[in-house]
Amino acid sequence: MMRKMRWNCLGGILLIALAGCSAQPTARQNTPAAVHTPSQSTQAAPTAASTPVNAASPSSSPTPAPFPLSEPGPHAVGRHTLTVRDESRNGREIYAAIYYPAILPEDSDGDAMVLDAEPDPGRAPYPVILTGVNSGSYLFRSHLASYGFVTVIVRSPGFSYTAPWNNAVIDAPLDFLFILDELTTHPPAGLEGILDTDRVGVGGYSSDGLFSLALGGARINPVYYVSRCAQAHDMDPPLEPYLIQYFCSLSERWDEFSSQVGADIATGSEGLWQPTTDDRILVVMPMAPDSAWLYGAEGLAAIDIPSLMIAGTADVLSSYELATCYTYAHLVNSDRVLISFIDRGHMMVETEEVIRRINHFAVAFFGYYLQGRDAYADYFSEDFVAQFDDLAWGIYPGD
Repeated sequence: MMRKMRWNCLGGILLIALAGCSAQPTARQNTPAAVHTPSQSTQAAPTAASTPVNAASPSSSPTPAPFPLSEPGPHAVGRHTLTVRDESRNGREIYAAIYYPAILPEDSDGDAMVLDAEPDPGRAPYPVILTGVNSGSYLFRSHLASYGFVTVIVRSPGFSYTAPWNNAVIDAPLDFLFILDELTTHPPAGLEGILDTDRVGVGGYSSDGLFSLALGGARINPVYYVSRCAQAHDMDPPLEPYLIQYFCSLSERWDEFSSQVGADIATGSEGLWQPTTDDRILVVMPMAPDSAWLYGAEGLAAIDIPSLMIAGTADVLSSYELATCYTYAHLVNSDRVLISFIDRGHMMVETEEVIRRINHFAVAFFGYYLQGRDAYADYFSEDFVAQFDDLAWGIYPGD
């Protein structure tokens, strides 16, 4: 069973357009608040000896790399795959690939990643990062594992990054939670004691960003969603018909969908569905999430854990103004950050430079909150972002 399981969801791909982002929230200043309580109970704050060799603090190196945490970390990486069945949902099969700190075999020829390599127990157990297939395969890859995390890439059956929203807006977050439970109660052979499933982060881009919001505690708002879809054809400027089809096809069968989801999820207080989250999930990193229509202001306000958002200001698929800004403006927790990539579109993640930067920010954010690495706060602070002309802290006001 999922501990203190709160339910919720979403689904989708590389798209969106929602209701406005008028007010600009006050940006957080400099470093995030020290909310290390969950991780301090299991791991002491890092010492100089525990800092990755390729990631010196900005204050300790006269000429640091521009994005030092984009360089590979000190750990070699192992990879293990598994498929599990959720019998409570008609034997649903869920696939996961696990990347973890490893010890390379003598005959590895220096490979950076080895299938089923012996895990490195030196600083185990390692915090777990959950993500989807696209983000795990094309963004994070083995990078987070090289910095002392266990990255779990979840593939949800029946989910497509190109199909309209469907039951996956609920099913996919539940798949993530089922994998988390399985790793807690039945860790793969050889990985016992390696995964710290009490220190969990979730991150992802586009649809995986949508799953990150769901797993962070966002709650579906049926009235808001259906009303937005009813007004979709009258938006000014007009919304492209394929976007309306993508986001609103679910509204056309909402009663059927709600009955399939069941009363445990599809009923809740104040008109909001139950969230799909778990108290082991301590931080989320939703990037260009395509899900604001599902949640509205009230549903997004249910997220109460630290959040790092990343998006391109020229994104018209998962609209920067109407999706990212709206979402960020309605995250009420003080520990939330938005880093805007100026003049970048949705497919900026096909650029190696952007991938490196995202990995830098991911290591810094997850390392600060899940590993207790206080120095990492400098690497995703307002002062750090201000060094770069093509980045903006918070909502970018435009030229």
